[in-house]
Parts: sequence; structure tokens; C-alpha cells
Amino acid sequence: MRGGRQRVKTVLEVEEREEAAPAPRPATAPPAPPVDVDPLYGVALLKTAFELKRRPDGSVDEVLSTVLARLRIDEGEFRAFLAQQGGLLAALGQKH
Repeated sequence: MRGGRQRVKTVLEVEEREEAAPAPRPATAPPAPPVDVDPLYGVALLKTAFELKRRPDGSVDEVLSTVLARLRIDEGEFRAFLAQQGGLLAALGQKH
């Protein structure tokens, strides 16, 4: 028989609670119809962020236009996607 101390075991009782139903959302304007999301949109965002980090003197619009042209993405459709994402373009342009 091994000498020593026994480990203390903790037993918890779990009670299930009924979750309150989420509050109904206030009536607002219907959301804009979704823009088709091209899988390259994420790539374009990453490339734009990297390019802005590499060239801090470049403007967001200038860098974005260059990246979109390089990836052959329609700029109007991409900007519609960004507008739907709410402030994503502004977040790219923030200087830290």
C-alpha cells in the first residue's frame, strides 16, 4: 500500500436553466441585399493590408485600386461589398 495523501474530489451539481427568449429586434429598414462574395475578396483585403503596412505613405484608395486591378476584381462590386461590411475600409486605413 502506498502512503500519501488522497486527492480531494469536487462534485458539482449542474442545474439547467431556461434561457430567456431573445428580445425582439426593433423595426428597422430591411438589410441591403447581400452582394455576391467572391472568394478573392478576402485575399484582396489581406493584400491591401500588407501593402499598406509596406508602403505607409500610400493612400488606402490608391493601394486598394492597385490590388484590385492586379487580382482582376471589379472595383465597384468590391466597394459595394466593403460598404455592406460597415467600416471595413476605414479600419484598413487606420494608422497605428
